[in-house]
Amino acid sequence: MRTRIPAFAAALVLAALGVAVPVAQAAAPAIPGPKCTAAHGAVEYDSATGQWTCNGGVHDGELITET
Repeated sequence: MRTRIPAFAAALVLAALGVAVPVAQAAAPAIPGPKCTAAHGAVEYDSATGQWTCNGGVHDGELITET
């Protein structure tokens, strides 16, 4: 009984995080790669986050979309 309650609580927290993370990523501003390079930036992969970002130029730090 003692282990079921913490395990259930942990499952609820993980489920909530699983739903919240894609929503947070969708809310972040994103630009296409060509727009980043046209504004004197460089498209770079951040292995810590697993996402492509624009470094330098006008759109420094913004996420890159697939197209």
